[in-house]
Amino acid sequence: MKRLDIEFAAEGGATIAGWLFVPDSSHALPAISMAHGYAGVKEQGLESFAKAFADAGFVVLLHDHRGFGASGGDLRQDVDPWRQIADWRRAISFLESRPEVDPSRIGIWGTSYAGGHVLVLGATDRRVKAVVSQVPTISGYEQGLRRVPPDGVAKLEELFSDDERAQLAGFPPRRQAIVSSDLSIAASYRTPDAISFYTQTVPEGAWENNVTVRSTRLARMYEPGTWVPRVSPTPLLMVVAMDDTITVTDLALAAYERALEPKKLVTIKGGHFDPYLDEFRAASSAAVAWFTKHLGNEGGR
Repeated sequence: MKRLDIEFAAEGGATIAGWLFVPDSSHALPAISMAHGYAGVKEQGLESFAKAFADAGFVVLLHDHRGFGASGGDLRQDVDPWRQIADWRRAISFLESRPEVDPSRIGIWGTSYAGGHVLVLGATDRRVKAVVSQVPTISGYEQGLRRVPPDGVAKLEELFSDDERAQLAGFPPRRQAIVSSDLSIAASYRTPDAISFYTQTVPEGAWENNVTVRSTRLARMYEPGTWVPRVSPTPLLMVVAMDDTITVTDLALAAYERALEPKKLVTIKGGHFDPYLDEFRAASSAAVAWFTKHLGNEGGR
C-alpha cells in the first residue's frame, strides 16, 4: 500500500487536499471516499480507518474540508455543511477519474458531522454504492436542545446577531474556540473527551482551535436526518455509540428506524469519541464488512 498526497480543484477555485491510499493491485479496485466531522482534520484519528479500508483492498481518498488542514479556501475554519457536501461530490468525481479505481464501485464513509453529510450524499448522489455513517449528526435543532441550556440560548442568539451586524460594518466573521474548559470563552465543546480528542498531538499547523461563530448557527440549522429514508436503495450502515451525548444516541437510533432497506445497525460501547479509541476495532471492522459486501474487494488481502 502507498499513501499519496493529492489535491483537486473545487468550485470557486479552492483546492481540496488529502491522502490517497492505494493498495498494490494490477487492476482497478473499489474505492471509499471519507472525511472528518466538525472542524476536524485528517490527522485526527482517521488515518487508522483509512489504512484498515486500504488493507481490505479498497482505494481510499481521505480529504480535508475546505478551509481546514491542508485544503485551501479563502475563509479559514468555517464549517458550512452544504459547501462541504458540494466539495465531497467533487471528491467522488476525483476518485472516478483515477486509473486505480473502478468508478462503478465507490462508497462513502463519514463520522460525526460528516456522518450527516454522507446521509445527504447517499440520498442525492447515485454514484455512491454504499454508505457508512458513524456516530452521525441527525438534527442540529434537536442536538441544540440537548446541549445548550435554556438560559444560554438568548446569549447564543445575541452572539449570532452581533456577528451579522459586525460583518455588515466590514469586519471579518467572528470566531470562537472549538474546545475550551474555560466557561468565560465561547466554545463549541467543553466535555473532557472532546477536549482530549481535538487537542491530540498532530503535526504543527495541521489544526487550529477556532471556528467561525456562524459555523455554530449553520450547525443548529442542519438537518441531515431528513434525508435518511431517501438513501435507499443504496445500502446504509449506521454505527452508533450507545452513550453518545454529542450527536446523541437516541436521535441516531430513531433515524435508523426511518431508514429503508438495505440497512444495518451496529452499536458500540461508549461515547462519541470511542469509535476512534477503545472501540476502533469494532467500528472499523463493521465498516470493512459492509463495504466488502456491497462493493466487493477482490484486490483485498
